[in-house]
Amino acid sequence: MKQIVFFCLALLGTFWAYAQKTTQEKAKDESSYVLVDVSYMNDAVFMGRRDSIAAPYLLPSIGYYDKSGFFANATASYLTSSDEQRIDLFYLTGGYLFDTDKWSGGISGTAYFFNEASYNVQSEVVADITGLLSYNFKVLELSIYASSYFNKNSSPDLFLGFLADKNIYAFERNLMITPRISVFAGSQYFYEEYYTTSRLGSRKGTGSGSGQGGTTPETITNVEIEEASEFNILNMELSLPIQLHQKHFIFSFTPTWAFPQTSATLTTDEGVFEEDLENVFYCSVGISYWFNTKKNN
Repeated sequence: MKQIVFFCLALLGTFWAYAQKTTQEKAKDESSYVLVDVSYMNDAVFMGRRDSIAAPYLLPSIGYYDKSGFFANATASYLTSSDEQRIDLFYLTGGYLFDTDKWSGGISGTAYFFNEASYNVQSEVVADITGLLSYNFKVLELSIYASSYFNKNSSPDLFLGFLADKNIYAFERNLMITPRISVFAGSQYFYEEYYTTSRLGSRKGTGSGSGQGGTTPETITNVEIEEASEFNILNMELSLPIQLHQKHFIFSFTPTWAFPQTSATLTTDEGVFEEDLENVFYCSVGISYWFNTKKNN
Protein backbone atom coordinates (compact mmCIF):
# COMPACT_ATOMS: atom_id res chain seq x y z
CA MET A 1 0.00 0.00 0.00
CA LYS A 2 1.30 3.40 -0.86
CA GLN A 3 1.92 6.13 1.65
CA ILE A 4 -1.38 7.44 3.04
CA VAL A 5 -2.24 10.90 4.31
CA PHE A 6 -5.09 11.01 6.86
CA PHE A 7 -6.94 14.31 7.28
CA CYS A 8 -8.51 14.25 10.74
CA LEU A 9 -9.26 16.55 13.70
CA ALA A 10 -5.98 16.91 14.52
CA LEU A 11 -7.32 18.20 16.70
CA LEU A 12 -9.51 17.70 18.21
CA GLY A 13 -6.44 17.08 19.46
CA THR A 14 -5.65 16.62 17.44
CA PHE A 15 -7.11 14.86 15.14
CA TRP A 16 -5.12 15.51 15.71
CA ALA A 17 -7.21 18.38 15.20
CA TYR A 18 -5.44 19.73 12.33
CA ALA A 19 -4.52 17.33 9.49
CA GLN A 20 -2.53 14.23 10.49
CA LYS A 21 -0.30 12.12 8.17
CA THR A 22 0.53 8.46 8.74
CA THR A 23 1.86 5.54 6.66
CA GLN A 24 0.34 2.16 5.90
CA GLU A 25 2.92 -0.03 4.16
CA LYS A 26 1.80 -3.57 4.86
CA ALA A 27 -0.81 -3.99 2.13
CA LYS A 28 -0.20 -4.70 -1.49
CA ASP A 29 0.54 -1.70 -3.73
CA GLU A 30 -2.43 -0.34 -5.67
CA SER A 31 -4.99 -2.22 -3.53
CA SER A 32 -8.32 -1.00 -2.20
CA TYR A 33 -8.84 -1.61 1.49
CA VAL A 34 -10.98 -0.92 4.55
CA LEU A 35 -9.42 0.45 7.72
CA VAL A 36 -11.11 0.07 11.11
CA ASP A 37 -9.61 1.99 14.01
CA VAL A 38 -10.24 2.61 17.70
CA SER A 39 -8.17 5.34 19.35
CA TYR A 40 -8.08 7.15 22.68
CA MET A 41 -7.01 10.78 23.04
CA ASN A 42 -6.51 12.25 26.52
CA ASP A 43 -7.54 15.81 25.58
CA ALA A 44 -8.89 17.83 22.66
CA VAL A 45 -6.21 20.28 21.51
CA PHE A 46 -6.40 22.35 18.31
CA MET A 47 -3.77 24.86 17.23
CA GLY A 48 -2.37 24.61 20.76
CA ARG A 49 -5.70 25.68 22.26
CA ARG A 50 -7.85 23.63 24.64
CA ASP A 51 -10.67 24.12 27.12
CA SER A 52 -9.97 24.56 30.83
CA ILE A 53 -11.79 21.24 31.33
CA ALA A 54 -10.08 18.22 29.74
CA ALA A 55 -11.98 16.54 26.89
CA PRO A 56 -10.75 12.92 26.63
CA TYR A 57 -12.15 11.07 23.63
CA LEU A 58 -12.63 7.48 22.53
CA LEU A 59 -12.65 7.58 18.71
CA PRO A 60 -13.93 4.58 16.74
CA SER A 61 -13.71 5.04 12.97
CA ILE A 62 -14.07 3.17 9.71
CA GLY A 63 -12.76 4.17 6.31
CA TYR A 64 -12.64 2.92 2.75
CA TYR A 65 -9.54 3.68 0.65
CA ASP A 66 -9.85 2.97 -3.04
CA LYS A 67 -6.83 2.09 -5.18
CA SER A 68 -7.68 5.10 -7.36
CA GLY A 69 -6.77 7.38 -4.46
CA PHE A 70 -10.28 8.35 -3.36
CA PHE A 71 -11.28 7.66 0.24
CA ALA A 72 -14.12 8.16 2.72
CA ASN A 73 -14.01 7.94 6.50
CA ALA A 74 -16.53 8.20 9.36
CA THR A 75 -15.52 8.86 12.98
CA ALA A 76 -17.40 9.24 16.25
CA SER A 77 -15.88 10.99 19.28
CA TYR A 78 -17.18 9.69 22.59
CA LEU A 79 -16.44 11.95 25.56
CA THR A 80 -15.19 9.75 28.42
CA SER A 81 -14.81 12.28 31.26
CA SER A 82 -16.25 11.29 34.64
CA ASP A 83 -18.65 14.26 34.70
CA GLU A 84 -19.98 14.00 31.14
CA GLN A 85 -20.14 10.91 28.96
CA ARG A 86 -21.69 11.22 25.52
CA ILE A 87 -21.06 11.19 21.79
CA ASP A 88 -19.60 14.68 21.57
CA LEU A 89 -18.82 14.75 17.87
CA PHE A 90 -19.43 12.82 14.66
CA TYR A 91 -17.58 13.72 11.49
CA LEU A 92 -17.37 12.53 7.89
CA THR A 93 -14.30 12.94 5.69
CA GLY A 94 -13.79 12.31 2.00
CA GLY A 95 -11.03 13.14 -0.42
CA TYR A 96 -8.26 12.08 -2.75
CA LEU A 97 -4.71 10.91 -2.00
CA PHE A 98 -1.69 10.40 -4.22
CA ASP A 99 1.84 9.13 -3.83
CA THR A 100 4.92 8.96 -6.08
CA ASP A 101 8.57 8.21 -5.36
CA LYS A 102 9.18 11.76 -4.15
CA TRP A 103 5.83 13.53 -3.93
CA SER A 104 2.76 12.64 -1.89
CA GLY A 105 -0.28 14.43 -0.57
CA GLY A 106 -3.96 14.95 -1.13
CA ILE A 107 -7.05 17.02 -0.52
CA SER A 108 -10.05 16.35 1.70
CA GLY A 109 -13.28 17.82 3.01
CA THR A 110 -14.77 17.16 6.44
CA ALA A 111 -18.22 17.85 7.90
CA TYR A 112 -18.48 18.14 11.72
CA PHE A 113 -21.57 17.44 13.82
CA PHE A 114 -20.96 18.55 17.41
CA ASN A 115 -23.21 17.86 20.37
CA GLU A 116 -24.94 21.09 21.43
CA ALA A 117 -23.35 20.77 24.90
CA SER A 118 -19.81 20.31 23.56
CA TYR A 119 -17.09 22.48 25.09
CA ASN A 120 -14.51 21.34 22.55
CA VAL A 121 -12.40 24.25 21.34
CA GLN A 122 -13.58 23.50 17.79
CA SER A 123 -17.25 23.11 18.67
CA GLU A 124 -18.38 26.01 16.45
CA VAL A 125 -16.69 24.57 13.34
CA VAL A 126 -19.02 22.97 10.80
CA ALA A 127 -16.66 21.95 7.97
CA ASP A 128 -13.16 22.21 6.57
CA ILE A 129 -11.27 21.81 3.31
CA THR A 130 -7.69 20.63 3.77
CA GLY A 131 -4.71 20.01 1.50
CA LEU A 132 -1.27 18.55 2.16
CA LEU A 133 1.74 18.31 -0.16
CA SER A 134 4.93 16.47 0.83
CA TYR A 135 8.33 15.96 -0.75
CA ASN A 136 10.69 13.23 0.40
CA PHE A 137 14.38 14.24 0.48
CA LYS A 138 15.24 10.78 1.93
CA VAL A 139 17.06 12.32 4.88
CA LEU A 140 13.95 14.36 5.68
CA GLU A 141 10.39 14.74 4.43
CA LEU A 142 8.98 18.26 4.22
CA SER A 143 5.26 19.02 4.00
CA ILE A 144 3.09 22.07 3.45
CA TYR A 145 -0.40 22.10 4.95
CA ALA A 146 -3.26 24.44 4.01
CA SER A 147 -6.79 24.41 5.37
CA SER A 148 -9.92 26.52 5.55
CA TYR A 149 -12.27 25.95 8.50
CA PHE A 150 -15.85 27.18 8.30
CA ASN A 151 -17.54 28.39 11.48
CA LYS A 152 -21.22 28.65 12.40
CA ASN A 153 -21.52 32.37 13.04
CA SER A 154 -18.34 34.03 11.81
CA SER A 155 -15.85 34.24 8.96
CA PRO A 156 -13.90 31.13 7.95
CA ASP A 157 -10.39 30.55 9.26
CA LEU A 158 -7.37 30.01 7.03
CA PHE A 159 -4.49 27.90 8.35
CA LEU A 160 -1.08 27.22 6.84
CA GLY A 161 1.45 24.79 8.24
CA PHE A 162 4.95 23.50 7.73
CA LEU A 163 5.98 20.00 8.83
CA ALA A 164 9.35 18.25 8.85
CA ASP A 165 9.69 14.59 9.79
CA LYS A 166 11.78 11.49 9.28
CA ASN A 167 10.68 7.84 9.25
CA ILE A 168 12.95 5.55 11.27
CA TYR A 169 12.40 1.79 10.90
CA ALA A 170 13.29 -1.20 13.07
CA PHE A 171 12.40 -4.89 13.41
CA GLU A 172 12.33 -5.53 9.66
CA ARG A 173 10.35 -2.33 9.09
CA ASN A 174 7.51 -3.48 11.35
CA LEU A 175 8.24 -0.66 13.78
CA MET A 176 8.19 2.92 12.52
CA ILE A 177 9.11 5.98 14.59
CA THR A 178 8.60 9.42 13.05
CA PRO A 179 10.07 12.42 14.88
CA ARG A 180 8.16 15.48 13.67
CA ILE A 181 8.34 19.26 14.00
CA SER A 182 5.30 21.33 13.00
CA VAL A 183 4.54 25.05 12.81
CA PHE A 184 1.02 26.37 12.15
CA ALA A 185 -0.24 29.88 11.46
CA GLY A 186 -3.68 31.32 10.81
CA SER A 187 -6.63 33.38 12.01
CA GLN A 188 -8.66 32.86 15.20
CA TYR A 189 -12.34 33.20 14.31
CA PHE A 190 -12.95 29.64 15.58
CA TYR A 191 -11.45 30.65 18.91
CA GLU A 192 -13.57 33.78 19.17
CA GLU A 193 -16.72 31.70 18.60
CA TYR A 194 -15.57 29.16 21.17
CA TYR A 195 -15.01 31.87 23.77
CA THR A 196 -18.41 33.39 23.06
CA THR A 197 -20.31 30.11 23.45
CA SER A 198 -18.24 28.17 25.97
CA ARG A 199 -15.17 29.46 27.78
CA LEU A 200 -16.67 32.77 28.94
CA GLY A 201 -20.22 32.21 27.79
CA SER A 202 -22.96 29.96 29.10
CA ARG A 203 -20.84 26.80 28.83
CA LYS A 204 -23.49 25.58 26.42
CA GLY A 205 -26.11 24.90 29.01
CA THR A 206 -23.97 23.21 31.64
CA GLY A 207 -23.51 26.33 33.73
CA SER A 208 -19.98 25.31 34.70
CA GLY A 209 -16.49 26.28 33.65
CA SER A 210 -13.93 28.92 34.39
CA GLY A 211 -13.97 32.58 33.46
CA GLN A 212 -11.16 35.09 33.02
CA GLY A 213 -10.34 38.06 35.20
CA GLY A 214 -12.79 37.09 37.92
CA THR A 215 -15.89 37.14 35.71
CA THR A 216 -18.57 34.45 35.84
CA PRO A 217 -20.12 32.72 32.80
CA GLU A 218 -23.42 34.55 33.31
CA THR A 219 -21.82 38.04 33.14
CA ILE A 220 -20.34 37.62 29.66
CA THR A 221 -22.58 38.11 26.63
CA ASN A 222 -20.15 39.43 23.99
CA VAL A 223 -16.55 38.40 23.35
CA GLU A 224 -14.21 39.74 20.69
CA ILE A 225 -10.65 38.62 20.01
CA GLU A 226 -8.50 41.43 18.69
CA GLU A 227 -6.31 39.01 16.73
CA ALA A 228 -9.19 36.97 15.24
CA SER A 229 -8.79 38.42 11.73
CA GLU A 230 -4.98 38.57 11.84
CA PHE A 231 -2.71 35.91 10.35
CA ASN A 232 -0.28 34.90 13.12
CA ILE A 233 1.78 31.92 14.19
CA LEU A 234 -0.59 29.95 16.43
CA ASN A 235 1.23 26.79 17.41
CA MET A 236 4.54 24.95 17.32
CA GLU A 237 4.61 21.23 18.03
CA LEU A 238 7.02 18.40 18.64
CA SER A 239 5.55 14.93 18.21
CA LEU A 240 6.82 11.36 18.04
CA PRO A 241 4.33 9.07 16.24
CA ILE A 242 5.12 5.40 16.79
CA GLN A 243 3.55 2.55 14.80
CA LEU A 244 3.95 -1.19 15.18
CA HIS A 245 2.69 -3.30 12.27
CA GLN A 246 1.70 -6.91 12.92
CA LYS A 247 0.17 -8.47 9.82
CA HIS A 248 -3.16 -6.65 9.41
CA PHE A 249 -2.97 -4.88 12.76
CA ILE A 250 -1.40 -1.49 13.41
CA PHE A 251 -0.71 -0.33 16.97
CA SER A 252 0.01 3.36 17.39
CA PHE A 253 1.08 5.83 20.05
CA THR A 254 1.63 9.55 19.50
CA PRO A 255 2.92 11.84 22.25
CA THR A 256 2.79 15.55 21.36
CA TRP A 257 4.17 18.68 22.99
CA ALA A 258 2.35 21.85 21.90
CA PHE A 259 3.75 25.35 22.35
CA PRO A 260 0.87 27.76 21.54
CA GLN A 261 1.76 31.21 20.25
CA THR A 262 -0.01 34.61 19.92
CA SER A 263 -2.13 35.06 23.03
CA ALA A 264 -5.64 36.35 22.40
CA THR A 265 -6.65 39.82 23.58
CA LEU A 266 -10.25 39.42 24.79
CA THR A 267 -12.67 42.32 24.82
CA THR A 268 -15.79 41.51 26.86
CA ASP A 269 -18.61 43.35 28.60
CA GLU A 270 -16.43 43.38 31.71
CA GLY A 271 -13.23 44.76 30.17
CA VAL A 272 -10.14 43.74 28.23
CA PHE A 273 -8.18 40.64 29.22
CA GLU A 274 -4.96 39.05 27.95
CA GLU A 275 -5.08 35.29 27.56
CA ASP A 276 -2.44 33.31 29.40
CA LEU A 277 -1.40 30.51 27.04
CA GLU A 278 0.31 27.45 28.50
CA ASN A 279 2.37 24.73 26.87
CA VAL A 280 0.55 21.41 26.83
CA PHE A 281 1.43 17.74 26.51
CA TYR A 282 -1.20 15.41 25.08
CA CYS A 283 -1.17 11.97 23.49
CA SER A 284 -3.20 9.39 21.62
CA VAL A 285 -3.05 5.59 21.48
CA GLY A 286 -4.88 3.32 19.08
CA ILE A 287 -5.25 0.03 17.31
CA SER A 288 -6.21 -0.41 13.64
CA TYR A 289 -7.15 -3.34 11.46
CA TRP A 290 -7.08 -3.20 7.67
CA PHE A 291 -8.17 -5.69 5.03
CA ASN A 292 -8.24 -5.67 1.24
CA THR A 293 -11.68 -5.54 -0.31
CA LYS A 294 -10.59 -8.08 -2.94
CA LYS A 295 -8.08 -10.87 -2.69
CA ASN A 296 -6.60 -10.15 -6.09
CA ASN A 297 -6.38 -6.41 -6.73
